[in-house]
Amino acid sequence: MLSLVLWLPLAGAILVGLVPRDRHSIHRWTAFAVAMVSFGLTLAVLARFNTGEAGYQMVEDRTWIPAFGASYKIGIDGISLFLVVLTGFLMPIGVLASWKVERNPKLFMMMLLALQTAILGVFLSLDLLLFVLFWDAALVPMYFLIGYWGYERRVYAAVKFFLYTLFGGVIMFVAIIAFVFLARTQTGGITFDLEKLSHVSVAFGTQRWLFVAFFAAFAIKVPLVPLHTWLPDAHTEAPTAGSIVLAALMLKMGAYGFLRFSIPLFPHAAREFTPAIIVLALVGIIYGAIVATMQADLKRLVAYSSVSHLGFVILGIFALTTQGLQGGSLQMINHGVSTGALFLLVGILYERRHTRLIADYGGIGRVVPVMAGFFLIMALTSLALPGTNGFVGEFLILVGAFVRNRVWGVVAAVGMILSALYLLWAYQRVFHGSLDKRENETISDMTPREWLAAVPLVLVALLMGVWPKPFLDRMGPSLELVRQRGAQTITTAGVTTSEAQP
Repeated sequence: MLSLVLWLPLAGAILVGLVPRDRHSIHRWTAFAVAMVSFGLTLAVLARFNTGEAGYQMVEDRTWIPAFGASYKIGIDGISLFLVVLTGFLMPIGVLASWKVERNPKLFMMMLLALQTAILGVFLSLDLLLFVLFWDAALVPMYFLIGYWGYERRVYAAVKFFLYTLFGGVIMFVAIIAFVFLARTQTGGITFDLEKLSHVSVAFGTQRWLFVAFFAAFAIKVPLVPLHTWLPDAHTEAPTAGSIVLAALMLKMGAYGFLRFSIPLFPHAAREFTPAIIVLALVGIIYGAIVATMQADLKRLVAYSSVSHLGFVILGIFALTTQGLQGGSLQMINHGVSTGALFLLVGILYERRHTRLIADYGGIGRVVPVMAGFFLIMALTSLALPGTNGFVGEFLILVGAFVRNRVWGVVAAVGMILSALYLLWAYQRVFHGSLDKRENETISDMTPREWLAAVPLVLVALLMGVWPKPFLDRMGPSLELVRQRGAQTITTAGVTTSEAQP
């Protein structure tokens, strides 16, 4: 089942490649059909998932490279389940958002589907070598999506994105090799099997170095301040589908890496570095919000909002409380839905006016009332209005942070207030006020294709806001294992124990 989910998009990319170059409509419809079937398969995985089980499910394990101890091992648990479903959910929307791509749409759809397989591989891999291959493979399609189909400074943004994230991936790969080599006496030989390596204990000093190496890759991908500078450029210059996938899925690869690898494999180092990481998360929350408020470019504003919102995710994860972990994991999904929708709507607006500058708009709500309504709803979900998905995630994160340290919670709460400031102020300047520019008077409202892309995002955001229990129930057991692992300490006698839940 999981292999079907993983490889179908790549097979679809090959199928699109077999269609003659001039059949653009066939390229689009084939990509959309493959994306929809892939989404259906992720829903089948969701239906088969056993709620209440903490371990990996639907595991597939085949020998891959025996000499290296590498295997084709994939599986799913509560941490990766909804990230896989989110990937399947957003790809048809990405295809719909790219319907008007004129420059080589065939290759564009191939890159988008290939990128889906790479991202799914990151979330499904239970072998570290397989994981790092998918991690680096995801860079290639995104590099071309930005560099070939992006806007004015697309090449600069693509190269910057590639170099930043590749640098972190190389450091992590070196750490993986070192960790596997150090663990060989405890695992009975060289192995990249994550389940076996999860039971390995290495010296505390070694854990520090390994944790820092993994941190480099995951912190760049999130990204945490001050490693975030590639993100605004990549988002601003990427095509609409590229921005959706980058914000909603690729940034989550970093937060997922902390949950899947950094804390379970190196719990003692994770606890030691927690105060520093929390400071970086809080700085990101406030800094991202303030800089977003100052942006003149609407798309760049949404990009900096991601820096702020991902700071909340990291705060929840490293609070290492039940509420914080659940809130951080849920907020990963929430951010994917809400920010993905905002990038979609900014892209729709850009198609009409070919400008992203907030000053070029004003009063267009009376011309495009449906678009204004969609934008307002998704802005409210992003600023965590009660009853929407963002509120549930950020509320749990704040509760988890207050339990550990009240100062963390207070600073993060200020970030929530700032998010309301920059989102509502931007909405007011774009959609309200006087309609004083003649170019805005003829903007057309949402088309049926755009409705089809936007409505599912709105419905999911509201569903998660009023009924988060199905999500939390499936995430909870796996996250509890992470909390217990992260709570382990070494006593003066050298015995590993677990702290009680605060």
